[in-house]
Amino acid sequence: MRLLTFTTLYPNAVTPQRGIFVETRLRKLIAAGDISASVVAPVPWFPFSARCFGRYADLARVSHFETRFGIAVEHPRYPSVPKIGMNMAPSLLCRWTLPVLARHLTGGHDFDLIDAHYLYPDGVAAVALGRALARPVVLTARGSDLYTLARFPIPRRLMLRAARQAAGLIAVSEALRARLVELGVEESRIAVLRNGVDLELFHPTPRDASRTESRLTGPVFLSVGNLVPLKGHDIAIAALARIPGATLLIVGSGPERARLERLARTLAVSERVRFLGSLPQGDLPGVYSAADALILASSHEGWPNVLLEAMACGTPVVVNNFDSAGEIVRNQAAGRIMATRSPEAAASALAALLANPPSREATRRYAEGFGWDDTVRAQKAVYAAALARRGAGGDATLGARAVVNE
Repeated sequence: MRLLTFTTLYPNAVTPQRGIFVETRLRKLIAAGDISASVVAPVPWFPFSARCFGRYADLARVSHFETRFGIAVEHPRYPSVPKIGMNMAPSLLCRWTLPVLARHLTGGHDFDLIDAHYLYPDGVAAVALGRALARPVVLTARGSDLYTLARFPIPRRLMLRAARQAAGLIAVSEALRARLVELGVEESRIAVLRNGVDLELFHPTPRDASRTESRLTGPVFLSVGNLVPLKGHDIAIAALARIPGATLLIVGSGPERARLERLARTLAVSERVRFLGSLPQGDLPGVYSAADALILASSHEGWPNVLLEAMACGTPVVVNNFDSAGEIVRNQAAGRIMATRSPEAAASALAALLANPPSREATRRYAEGFGWDDTVRAQKAVYAAALARRGAGGDATLGARAVVNE
């Protein structure tokens, strides 16, 4: 089976952490055998690469072609108008990417199926591309597409139409399946295939050595994610102010850093908050292992990989009670779910975890139940069903419900 993975959120040499969960799933699929793949990951066009243009300059520095872990990745450009161009994004993405995919077909790089991630704008564009090229499309909904963009009338209408026309439809959590049903998608068409965790990469490292190397004493908490409002790093900082002697490590970069630094100074905890910036995945196990708990205070998430990564390193979590939280944190070996999204609730949950922590071995064993094998098998079944229905002259829509680790 030959896949063409299509997404605007995929790692590259300039921003290697961007959409890494998409790359990880694809790598696991290929490693399992019977599937080959290439990636088309369009990048918004920007003319200047000078660093004074900030994150927009990163776009200009992305190579048009690269190979990552043996997978060929192409980054064609497409016009994008920040903020005001949301409704035009799918048509622009489709129009500027269609010649690239057509060249794949005519240049000896044929593919059987388009594997697209995020319903908007990527999924809407992918379904249009699939119709133009007579290839079935499988869409994966991942979170922000349904929690944020579906609030707007035009994106919501286009997402619903794309979901109904797709050959297969995947949600990474039961909560996201429920959101799709709310949009109007037939429940039986949606496969729930949660992300797994790389148990070889994420594993416990010697905790004392990690803490000594980083000069850490007392309780240590960790907050990981882009420095944007929805991630709730401000809640983690405010919770820290209620736990004397504790240290908070923040991993990530983004536009909120200056505001978060000001908040730490205002709350008189700046000496106990360390901003580590973005870190490569290979550095994360040591940071996870050094912490007593990971805190994730996001307002919403699809399936946050950082939770399972921390658990795989033996570190329990404290998480806001967003829709999918209960699917990931099922018992006290995993951690605690906050009563409300507030500094008070976060501090209370962290204190309870410190008072009665699970063993790191128990937390690791819990994470081992979220490997990739079941997801990969179910993923292949979704692709095969889409191709079989197309080959039989059907509408190539997903006809059976599939759930992994329900």
